[in-house]
Amino acid sequence: MAVGNIPFPTMPALDGVRLGTTMAGIKQAGQRDLVVVELPETATMAGVFTRNAFCAAPVQVAKEHLAACREQQQAPRYWLINTGNANAGTGAQGLEDARESCRTLAHAAGVPAHAVLPFSTGVIGEPLPMQALLAGIAPAFNACDSQSVAWEQAAAGILTTDTCTKGASVDVPVGDQRITINGFAKGSGMIRPDMATMLGFVVTDAGIEQALLERLLRETVDRSFNCITVDSDTSTNDACLLAATGRGAHVVSEADIDAFTRGLEQVMVALAQAVIRDGEGATKFVTLEVTRATTRQEALDVAFTVAHSPLVKTALYASDANWGRILAAVGRAPVAGFDVGRVVIDLDEVRLVESGGRAPGYTEEAGSAVMAREEITIRIDLGRGDAGGTVWTSDLSHEYVSINADYRS
Repeated sequence: MAVGNIPFPTMPALDGVRLGTTMAGIKQAGQRDLVVVELPETATMAGVFTRNAFCAAPVQVAKEHLAACREQQQAPRYWLINTGNANAGTGAQGLEDARESCRTLAHAAGVPAHAVLPFSTGVIGEPLPMQALLAGIAPAFNACDSQSVAWEQAAAGILTTDTCTKGASVDVPVGDQRITINGFAKGSGMIRPDMATMLGFVVTDAGIEQALLERLLRETVDRSFNCITVDSDTSTNDACLLAATGRGAHVVSEADIDAFTRGLEQVMVALAQAVIRDGEGATKFVTLEVTRATTRQEALDVAFTVAHSPLVKTALYASDANWGRILAAVGRAPVAGFDVGRVVIDLDEVRLVESGGRAPGYTEEAGSAVMAREEITIRIDLGRGDAGGTVWTSDLSHEYVSINADYRS
């Protein structure tokens, strides 16, 4: 079960956007596992993808098709997403399977094959079950609808070990008009994205020029999906796509750009945090705030060093106030010229460390009370500069091991 409540919001319809799902039998019988998202010809689109050297076939094809659309000054019209199989580590056959999937949907929709971007998630190293996938494309395409339920069904259709759907929607004032930003994502394990979450899809009815859309996606991903970790593993299939339909108000002025960016970041952060709340086996949602670093990257390096420590994560799971594990992780972060005497560490309202050791007022009882909470903030003041950074993570439980030991059985 996820930490805290993660309700799927009501998603307002966006003009020209439709979503369809089906139970193709790719993952297992009786579960939605194939999704089609239709976008209008007026859309602009930006994407960020995994940096894993073994990036999956659909990632490679999606990047190729996105580039082809830009060369021909066309908009990608469809996202085709399957769960149950990652189509990663599948060589030349995997590339052909991804392309054939695109051709099949393109034929049904009457668009060029490069107007379809494919995405996959699931087991690595197994060939796509093409008979089931291809047979499911027409039913998913024919089921396309613009209503809120279609967004939630699409979010359900991309889950792997997730226990719940993940969505976010905001309404943003732009001049004297309002625009909507809807997004859904999946992710639970193999989460240290290094660019995005395992899969994330965000659509707005705003009109946004291509170069600006790309910049805003990179900036907001860097402050959201690039700031989460469950287990420090980067997937072969990570992708985050942002589409602007152009059917609503156009974002041009600095004030409008600022307003839109705040709304987009709100959606991205909500989705990223939902991934952590639903981390495999998670019982804790942990915020790591690092302040007074010399650079933001230094702050993130410290935060991720703590977040990736198995000893810290197991202490969190056990609600064990073993604060020495946090201190040790901070001390081995890649920071040059560390002055430990300046470092201050707080666990929510409880001061743990100052002046190079345990804070004089600290008690085991106070520390244990905080560690027993489902949501915890660890604050680390480096006393070195004016920069900061925030990372979100989960604990490490017996259930995480069980989920991943039994993943293919």
